[in-house]
Order: sequence, then C-alpha cells, then structure tokens
Amino acid sequence: MRVAIIGSGPAGFYAAEALLKRTDAAVDVDMFDRLPTPYGLVRGGVAPDHQKIKTVIRVFASTAARPTFRFIGNVQLGRDVTVEELRRHYHQIIYATGNEADRRLGIPGEGIAGCTPATVFVGWYNGHPDYRNAKIDLSVERVAVVGNGNVAVDVARILLRTRAELEQTDIAAHALDALCNSRVREVFLLGRRGPEQAAFSSAELKELGTMQAADPVVAPGELAACAEAASSGNADTDRNLKLLRAFAARQPRPDAKKLHLRFLVSPTEIIADAAGRVASLRLAKNRLEARPDGGLAAHATGETEVLEAGMVLPAIGYAAERIAGVPYDEKARIIANEDGRVVDPATRAVIANEYVVGWARSGPQGLIGEHKRASAHVVGHMIADGAGVAARALPERDAIGALLRARGVQLVSFNDWKQLDDVEVARGARRGAPRDKIVDVQAMLAVLAQD
Repeated sequence: MRVAIIGSGPAGFYAAEALLKRTDAAVDVDMFDRLPTPYGLVRGGVAPDHQKIKTVIRVFASTAARPTFRFIGNVQLGRDVTVEELRRHYHQIIYATGNEADRRLGIPGEGIAGCTPATVFVGWYNGHPDYRNAKIDLSVERVAVVGNGNVAVDVARILLRTRAELEQTDIAAHALDALCNSRVREVFLLGRRGPEQAAFSSAELKELGTMQAADPVVAPGELAACAEAASSGNADTDRNLKLLRAFAARQPRPDAKKLHLRFLVSPTEIIADAAGRVASLRLAKNRLEARPDGGLAAHATGETEVLEAGMVLPAIGYAAERIAGVPYDEKARIIANEDGRVVDPATRAVIANEYVVGWARSGPQGLIGEHKRASAHVVGHMIADGAGVAARALPERDAIGALLRARGVQLVSFNDWKQLDDVEVARGARRGAPRDKIVDVQAMLAVLAQD
C-alpha cells in the first residue's frame, strides 16, 4: 500500500511510524511538506527556550531513515499538486496539515497597527518563512497578551527574556536582535476565566518564576476565591494554584520587568492613539456562572477598566486553513472528519481512503507526545479500511516526482534537509546556539543548488 502524508509535523511523523512498523501490511510512505524543512510546529512553534522538547526530532529522523519512507519538501498541496492527482498516485492519503491560522477576538479595533496575532509573533521569533518579515514593534513599554494557554505563556516569556537567556537558543537572528533592543518592561497576561480554569500547564507556569530579569505578579484579590478551597480536586489545577499563590506572596524585585497574570477579564475594544496605533484596551470584568453541563462560563459584570498598552497579542487559539479540494468544517475550523476519517461536511458521508491526524483533526489541543497514540488510532482505521485497497494499480512510485519536476518544482529530500540542518547548526555554533535558522525558502533552495 502506498500512502501520502501531507504535513511533516509530529502527528504526521507519528502516523508514518505507526504505518511503517506494522507487520500485517507492507506500506510505502511519501511525506510532503510545503516548506523545504520538516517537523512542523517542533521547528516553527515550540518556543526557542524549550530545547528539550525539540529533541523529539531524533525519533522522527529515525522514521525518515526507513527505506520505505520518502520526504518530499517544498511541495504545496493546492499549488503544486492537487488532491485529485494524489488520489491517482496513492492508495490512501493522510492530512497532517495542522492549524496555521489564528482565531480572532472579534472586537472593535482588532485590525489596527500594534495588534498582532500570537501566531504571527511566534512564527516571527521562530524564523518561520511566512512570518520572517512581520512588523513587530518592540519600542513600546507595555504589551497585553490575550489568552491563558501555553502559547500565551510562551509569548509573554520570550518578550521578557534577557539577551543571555535568548542567545543560547535557536531563536531567529532577526528576532534576537529586536528582542535584545526591546523597550518592553511590562507584560499583561489576560484570562477571561479564573485561575482554576487557566489552560497553561504547571510546568509552563513554574518557568515564569525562574526568569533572570522578570518577576511574575499576581494580584492577591484575584486569587481570593481560590484560596478558600484547599484542593480543586484536579492535580494539575492544584499545582497551578499553588504556584500562583506563591507568586502573589513574592516581593517583586524593584528593578525587574513585570509579568502581570490577570484573571476574569475580557477585552471588549482596542483603543487607538492619534496615530492609529494601539494605545489601550477596554476590559470587561467577569464573574463565573455555572452552565447547564456543569462547566463554568465567564459573564461580564458590567464593570470595565482601561489598560494602557502599546501592543496587543491575541493568543486565543489556532484554526486549520482551508485547502483546495479538502473537505472543511466551517464551524470547528478543522478538516471535516469523524474520528479521523475524512467526511463530506454537509452529509457526513465518509470519503474513502482519506484521513486526518493532529490538530487538523481535533483543533489545537494536546501536547506533542499525545499525538503518538492519536495518530496510531487513525492508522488502525486505515488498516481496517484498507483490505483490497492496495490491489488498485498505481503509476510508478517515482511518477509523482517526475510530475512535480516537470512543473518546475525544486523537490527537497530528507538528505537535502540534512544538508540544510548541517549549515544551520554550523551557523548557530558561531553564536553558541543550537542552530541559526535559514528563514527564507529561496535562500534554503540556493544552498541546496550549490552542490
């Protein structure tokens, strides 16, 4: 059986490994990515100061070394090749395209200068080619980050790291220069619900207390309701509350930058200055009310405040991009599917031999390691559905490459990527960093063309 995997992030690689290690089916896997570089969010999303998490690429590299695996980079579905063409060249298709779009606040002023989605900021400091030229103005002293998830915490932390902390990471060179000259002194992390409902992990939260030149600040009043209960009944939540109480009790260093963790507030308007740039946010103060399903929802109390800030970074989630020819669920903003089987979004009828894994299947949830089990689960469906599928005659395996080359596409193999990897690591060594990324696709292809 020949399988195409579209996207080379963790979910795609875990699906490839689950397919290739099976003993009840012989499978060839071709993994496509629109960039010349593999690994998806591990390269372009994981914070540069989280190098330990990035070591998972060693596992993916071992999958790529299998003789029945091919990486075909610099190929974009919908631009260089169509879904219909993939169907002719492969018995089954897996979409592992992730979530590349951002979710919006939907409030007045969101589009003004200085309000930038966290997806853009993260891509900018990670050297993602799509965002290398983003206009990030760090001449402001106050930044508001809207959201209470791990991405929001990452963004706040990177804004407040020192040069010494950043230069030993694989942060993009342009971002390192800008952040080292930043005037940002205060960051406000804004959550619409309470501390008990915050989505960040205790490991991410704990890290905020170890920054060299910035202190986490928590208003004791915003933790008062939590302090009444000794335990929430949830171990992760209890760890978070313990850390937040410790932050609230700390005496901030007078010369340190500040990270204010705010709860029960929702931005309702972004206010511009005379030049049309972000000047402040209007915040609604919330209270928590029980929903019929037993959960808690934030509702405005009617009380508001205005928070001065020169930049707003909404970090309220990611969404899948629409891809030509691929069924799309408009409401959930994911590839339409039932438990990983792609379906028609209107009729919910299963589309044979097409599957989806990772965030394109579920939306932005779950840590990297959790995708291993989830991708293997979908591969189980593929094998169960695949009886007799491999009997369908296909063009020669190399025909897809010939088709793409005839269209002028410069294909990038995994060996090509290893050459780029060597160049980046050598560049990084000059500044004492794990790597210094090449952030322009044409520059990557030029390196490979030199041979």
